[in-house]
Amino acid sequence: MKKSPKTLLAVGVATAMVALAGCSGGGNDTAAADFTTTPTGTLNAWGFDNADDVGTSRLDYAKAQLKDVDIKIDQTAFDAQKFTTRAASGSVPDIVQMDRQFVGTYAAQGLIQPLDKCFEAGDVDADERWYENVVDDVTYDDQMWGVPQFYQPPAIILNKKVMDAAGVTADQIDTSKPDVLIEAAKKMYKESGGNPTTIGFDPVATGQGELWMLGYGGQVIDDDGKPALDDPNNVKAIEFLTELADAQGGFAKMKSFSDSFDTFGDNNQFVADQVGAQLNAQWYVNVLSPYADQVEIEAVPFRDQDGEPFSVTGGTAFVIPTGAKNPSAACQWALDLTSQDAWMAAGEARADTIAAKPGAINTGLFTGSPEADKAVREKFVGDSGNAGFDQTISTFYDVAAEGRSFGSSPAGQAIKSELNNAITSALLGDKTPEKALEDAQAAAMTAYTQAGGQ
Repeated sequence: MKKSPKTLLAVGVATAMVALAGCSGGGNDTAAADFTTTPTGTLNAWGFDNADDVGTSRLDYAKAQLKDVDIKIDQTAFDAQKFTTRAASGSVPDIVQMDRQFVGTYAAQGLIQPLDKCFEAGDVDADERWYENVVDDVTYDDQMWGVPQFYQPPAIILNKKVMDAAGVTADQIDTSKPDVLIEAAKKMYKESGGNPTTIGFDPVATGQGELWMLGYGGQVIDDDGKPALDDPNNVKAIEFLTELADAQGGFAKMKSFSDSFDTFGDNNQFVADQVGAQLNAQWYVNVLSPYADQVEIEAVPFRDQDGEPFSVTGGTAFVIPTGAKNPSAACQWALDLTSQDAWMAAGEARADTIAAKPGAINTGLFTGSPEADKAVREKFVGDSGNAGFDQTISTFYDVAAEGRSFGSSPAGQAIKSELNNAITSALLGDKTPEKALEDAQAAAMTAYTQAGGQ
């Protein structure tokens, strides 16, 4: 079977980890650095590519707090293979920004340092600063290995024009009522010559696969960090996604059509009425805000099978590699970047950017910190004059409190890739859901073992 680029990346990471396993002691044996010294000297950081107003304002704030530190930033994007190569050679930066799903992998191999002592030195209570599920993202072997930032909760954005024309109401877009949701999708679905022209409900099955599994009571990673893709409830989720796709022309045609969307452009799927409802992360509301006078949107939460609002985490984290030359500065810098004051500086910068664009809407910041989210919202996010956008923004804020972590594993990226492979093969009809998940579990377990899982 042809592997996706993400799968190849994950396999590459696992392979590199095998080579490094002989020279690293694993997560349990990694000693924490001394984070108590006063930060001075040079700090080398990596992975800070394309910083926007939110990023640059926080960087400015953190720099002002570390007046005796010369901060040098490599603004190229994080690269997993490059990181493992640098770790093997002993040439590592002091701090790295990466996707949180990498954290468990590097923690298991002893390539990054546990940060509980960093939080202690900085007088930071992790449970107070971050959402519980955000903390869980970077927790492995009962220790925290990253300083998390951002949390983009998913919810369902509704295209009221398409829904109203089809006679569909918001209460019918309910993921806890599969039969009702499929009927609503069928009412909104349109096709021409056998090809979709409007997808009634786009579940983004291969982009939000973990959400669907967990929402159906399944799991992707168990409490010990092992893959759990063959969980029986995951089968139920894929069976629903298959039925939903079959009701809208089939997965192959749906995927081909959605791949053609002008997602970030002037003729995006909401402007062009190519979707009736679509599962999206919060950042997509920002994409739609310039088109507020062309679209009519609202939002509803994704609900689990008990009918409760449900969300999952995603975002990045700062990690300190083993062998970092200036761990004290790295620790303090990461804590400054994710502090309440830094986020308020970011909120002000974003508000200034929006004020310079007539008609722009402030959709808020989703920082990974509940107190920062609340403070930014109260000070900078007001009544936009567009009731639909205001309701949508409120929905995303409300659902953020209902989050759950995917889990942390030495093979986090490989598990995600194998899950997407399983969903794709099942929706295309190449395998049954049971067989697809069984094969994915076997491949993920191989990656887990290679990456140092016990």
